[in-house]
Amino acid sequence: MANDGSGTFNMTAGFPAAPDEPVYMDNNATTAVAPEVLEVVVPLLRDHYGNPSSMHRFGARAGEAMAESRDRVAALLGARQSNEIVFTGGGSESDNLAIVGTLYAHPDKRHLITTAVEHPAVLGLCRDLEKRHGYDVTFLAVDGEGRLDLDELRGALRDDTAVVSIMMANNETGTLFDSAAVGAIVKERGAVFHVDAVQAAGKIPLDMAALDCVDLLSISGHKLHAPKGVGALFVRRGTKIRPLIVGGHQERGRRAGTENVASVAGLGVACELAAANIEHENTVVRAMRDRLETELVARVPDSRVNGDVDNRLPNTANISFDYIEGEGILLLLDRIGVAASSGSACTSGSLEPSHVLRAMGVPFTQAHGSIRFSLSRYNTPDQVEYVADALPLIVERLRQITPFNAERATF
Repeated sequence: MANDGSGTFNMTAGFPAAPDEPVYMDNNATTAVAPEVLEVVVPLLRDHYGNPSSMHRFGARAGEAMAESRDRVAALLGARQSNEIVFTGGGSESDNLAIVGTLYAHPDKRHLITTAVEHPAVLGLCRDLEKRHGYDVTFLAVDGEGRLDLDELRGALRDDTAVVSIMMANNETGTLFDSAAVGAIVKERGAVFHVDAVQAAGKIPLDMAALDCVDLLSISGHKLHAPKGVGALFVRRGTKIRPLIVGGHQERGRRAGTENVASVAGLGVACELAAANIEHENTVVRAMRDRLETELVARVPDSRVNGDVDNRLPNTANISFDYIEGEGILLLLDRIGVAASSGSACTSGSLEPSHVLRAMGVPFTQAHGSIRFSLSRYNTPDQVEYVADALPLIVERLRQITPFNAERATF
């Protein structure tokens, strides 16, 4: 490590030259808004700002944008009818509408099932329903690769199970759950099946017409290059839910409030682009992810991949580096122009490992040093090579200065 002349050391001295533009590999957190989406959003904010419920030409133009977007979202999801799409304020609202809306519609049923590795939008809601509202919640376990035990699901289902909410793809590891197999089991007992597909939509093909065991499915715009603050809930025809936001007639009475027309239109364009790029995601993006992963595990001792490596999203790599903290890696990555995510969060001076990795039984030394790289179609092979060259140096230097006590399992 080089002295910068002030008596301190430059942790990134001798690193490969940074690229001209920052390297963004945190697409499971949020994505850049696609240029084609901006081209649609800006005119609707600036010129075509009517309320879609109004009868004049301004309202008609906004209504047309809403209808066109509904068709595009339905097409990405493979829905039979566009009126099965309900626009919301994002993935969290979609999840809440699906779960709580189902409970409202089935007040005699007080049990729900989810997993221990859900996104906080589902996990936090279920804990709140359990603690404050007296619902009985079963949190299904996962194995060391983040996979479900379907027999445990069968055993957990009850006559009073109102809804089962299980994600399609884990946001931290990319591990995919078999929604068709899960849904078949849920339908045997007559419960409503909700799928959080926020991370899956746009990355793997979806066909809601064929996946007829899924009653409700959530997506979020900012995970697939649309603006933040917009999402959608697929509600299969005949599925009973009650609204959370009550007021006007919007969204066929399922979600009151004047619609966010510009962002809804942006979501539609983003869905159309995602559908056109599914093959790219599963070939080019997957190859870049695999290259990054292979290089890092080969170059960095005591590193390993978390999750089901044979059954996961094509863009996601979650890698643990023993004996160092993920936050330290992220800070140095950011210093050299690379954005990624950590598998732990530093709060009030204490490290709390990812709830997903804890549920998988990932050892302490791995969980604290886990980093998630999530790529998109805007990443390049040159960016992958840059990260593959720089990260081993970061890990080496952090390990040189990080005291680790294996017996106490603390830093």
